[in-house]
Amino acid sequence: MQINVSTIKDIFRGLKIEFDKAFGAAQVQYKKVAMHVKSNSKYNTYTWLKSLPKMQRWVGDKHVENLERDAYKLMNDDFEVTVAVDRNDIEDGELGNATIQSQIGGTSAAELPDDLVFALPHLGFTTECFDGQYFFDADHEVGDASVSNTFGKKLKAGSVAEAKASYGAARTAMKSLKDEHGRSLKVSPNVLLVPPALEDVANTIINSEKFDDGSINPYKGTAEVVVVAMESDDEWFLLDTTKPVKPFIYQERKKPVFVSQTSLENDDVFNRREFKFGAEARAQAGFGFWQLAYGSTGTIE
Repeated sequence: MQINVSTIKDIFRGLKIEFDKAFGAAQVQYKKVAMHVKSNSKYNTYTWLKSLPKMQRWVGDKHVENLERDAYKLMNDDFEVTVAVDRNDIEDGELGNATIQSQIGGTSAAELPDDLVFALPHLGFTTECFDGQYFFDADHEVGDASVSNTFGKKLKAGSVAEAKASYGAARTAMKSLKDEHGRSLKVSPNVLLVPPALEDVANTIINSEKFDDGSINPYKGTAEVVVVAMESDDEWFLLDTTKPVKPFIYQERKKPVFVSQTSLENDDVFNRREFKFGAEARAQAGFGFWQLAYGSTGTIE
């Protein structure tokens, strides 16, 4: 193949088409647990209420919930994936590898939100959220009370007792949450997030009529099982994603876009026979309301 400006443009136009097709076909799950927030600057500053606001009887002047302005910022990071195409491959018409790499790059770009969001649950045990406590912590301050949204129970489904001590205990704790005025937050946990190692246990709890010992399952249908690769095979998480604010945030400054370096005069082409293409994005992920998530390290029988 003769290399000139026209042929190079045609080749990389085709690679972009393959990239876009793979990007659009990728299966992602982050929207099941995270709110998608647009960003228009280097970072977003999130202003949170002390608790989820609730309607109340109007007597006299309205009760104004002052916004708590905490130093909680999400700085957008830069992300990229880059592939080099040897000029000799173009001359010889051997572009199969470049096509495959373009498809892989499109899938990788589409999965960026999943990669960022599903890293958060594990990090939540050691990373502060908007109230200055770890996202999963035993000492969240609510009025004069100290509230926990974490424990260490293993997820088990051998019997009603085992399920109640793990999944049931987390569910009860979340549904019992109140604001600083003692009013129920009406938290409705609906997603059980687990690693692949706990998929069968989670499906037993959520989808089976009976447990392993033959006892009737009272938790059937109470949540959706979401399975993603995570840092730990033991950790599991119960989430409420029914509200406008979700447990996690995906902040997008620039959606992944296809980019290419195709000038025949480029130093890379001259020195290394390399044309380059790939994707660039700017984004970040962070924590929403801790009240909408309960996390277990899975270290206690």
